[in-house]
This record gives sequence, C-alpha cells and structure tokens, in this order.
Amino acid sequence: MIINEVVLSIKDLEKHYGVKTVLKGINLTVYRGQIIGYIGPNGAGKSTTIKILLGLEGDYSGKLEIFGEEVTDSNIDYKRKIGYVPEIAELYDNLTAMEYLTFVGELYGMDFQAADEKAQRLMKVFGLEEVYHARIASYSKGMRQKVLIISSLIHNPDLLFLDEPLSGLDANSVMVFKEILAVLAAQGKTIFYSSHIMDVVEKISNRIILINDGKIVADGSFNELKEQNKEGTLEQIFNQLTGFNEYKTLAEEFVAIVQEV
Repeated sequence: MIINEVVLSIKDLEKHYGVKTVLKGINLTVYRGQIIGYIGPNGAGKSTTIKILLGLEGDYSGKLEIFGEEVTDSNIDYKRKIGYVPEIAELYDNLTAMEYLTFVGELYGMDFQAADEKAQRLMKVFGLEEVYHARIASYSKGMRQKVLIISSLIHNPDLLFLDEPLSGLDANSVMVFKEILAVLAAQGKTIFYSSHIMDVVEKISNRIILINDGKIVADGSFNELKEQNKEGTLEQIFNQLTGFNEYKTLAEEFVAIVQEV
C-alpha cells in the first residue's frame, strides 16, 4: 500500500440548478485508507457531490479524478472499483436476494457462480441465509438495507460511498457494520461516509469534512475540529459552524404547540 496515495481529487467543483448554486467551489483530496465523514445540513450539497463523483449527475464545472482517472461520461472503468449505498434505493422487489446480488455481481464483471457463493456467505454473516431465495418484497427495511450493503461490497471495491447506510439496521448490525468499515480502512480501502447521525460519524471517521451552503467550512480529525471550535461533541461543532443555534427554542415552541388545549 502506497502511503498518502491519492484516491479522489476534486478541484473547483461547482454545480447549478437553474439560478441556484448548490456547490460553490469544492476542493478536496482524499487518500487511501481514510474514512471520510462528509456531513452538513439538508441541502448543503452532500448527496449532489456524491452523485457527481458516481457519474449520476452532470452539468457541473471543475475537475474530478478517481484513481488518477478523470471522471467523464465516456470513462466508466473506474466504476468497477467503487461501491455505493444510496440514501434512498429502490430494490427489485420481485427478485430474490440471490437473483439481485448475482445480478449486481455480474454487472461488476464477476462470474455468476463466484457471485452466488460470496452472496450466500455474506447473507449468512448478517443472519439472512434462510431468506436468500425469498423475494425482496417480503423483507423488512433492515433486511433490505443489509442486502444493499452486501451489493455495495460484493465485488470488493477500493472506494466506498455510503449515504445514510445505517438506516433501518438493528443495534447489533450497526456494531458489526462499523467494525466492517474499520477493517476495510485498515486494509487500505477508502470510505466516503455521509450521514446526519453525528455520534456515529464522530466515532468511525478519521477525517471529518463539513459542508455548508455549498462550501467546505471545516476539514480535519474530530480532535482537530474540537480544538479549533472549543466545543465538546461533533453535534455541537456542527451547530456552531452552520450557525444553527435555535434548536432549543424550536423544540420548546413545538412542544408548547403540541400541549395546547
């Protein structure tokens, strides 16, 4: 493993939706083995950044490179080394987990038999071996999320994009998944983790990037951000840097309305 190997580079990234500017000059270099906590308020530009890097959004300005290759519409080879768990995903309900996971594996160039064997073993780790041949329509939200996680990792990617990956998972599965991320990072995998759950981001990330109003306003380890902002938790740092100091007042107002006779 090369020390300080650049996996992802973003230079002067801007994105507009009509007259609204969503990204206002994002500059970012991500290195191999980092777990990046990519956080920010709703509408800050987190998901837009990820979708652009995945090639799901176009019409942007700036230069993007992944694994040293420029991200373009015609260049898709780098995508074979990427895994993705979207915030909102529509699985094919009429398929079984076996059918869906082998389909995904084959999309990434895996042999059917190899994908089938690996998918079964991964489902067993998550306690889902008995429903491997059941239709996804019968799955709970947590079970669906586990299938999504497996589909993002089945081809052994070097770069993983996770957008609220813990949605619907039980406490035990969350513990297993957090440990999976730590093991992957230790092996040199790079993880781009976007979430609103601040305590999880604080614990798993070795680098935290806070985006607000389309711009990066903080970049560093949790301890570095804590020293710079003199706050105790990531949630408090988040509120300070995004200027959101009204949460107590809003909560009291909400409860007062609820309790009106």
